[in-house]
Amino acid sequence: MSAVSLRVNGAEHAVDVEPRRLLADVLREECGLTGTKLGCEHGVCGSCTVLLDGQAVRSCLLLAVQCHGREISTVEGLAADGELHPLQEAFSAEHGLQCGFCTAGFLMLAEGARRTEPEVFADPEQLTQLLTSNLCRCTGYHGIVRAVRRAAGQEPE
Repeated sequence: MSAVSLRVNGAEHAVDVEPRRLLADVLREECGLTGTKLGCEHGVCGSCTVLLDGQAVRSCLLLAVQCHGREISTVEGLAADGELHPLQEAFSAEHGLQCGFCTAGFLMLAEGARRTEPEVFADPEQLTQLLTSNLCRCTGYHGIVRAVRRAAGQEPE
């Protein structure tokens, strides 16, 4: 077992984990943060996307021990003081979700891009390319793209 200290959504989590445990599993099982979903477990679908030091990453591809001492943000950390994050509000307003399984991954992908690549939001083609890196089997992406554009202060197409 390895002692790992994770700072998740501003809170410290000290956990003892086997070195082979995935970050996604530790977030869900040890930290009780079940918003991060496991879909493909191969880094393809994006449902497990979280922010690691502000960068969007697939938590099913990272070992928890790799994240020792680092800052992690999950979908549970988006809302503040009982108020939804603008991305969450936009997803609701633009019908950017149906079953909801992939939604946390899309929210964290968009939030990571907002922090690190804000220029992506100015180019509809780049934004669509970014968002199609995550998989959704329900919506056809139109509502998701409109929601992210809305949250970025742009007119949804």
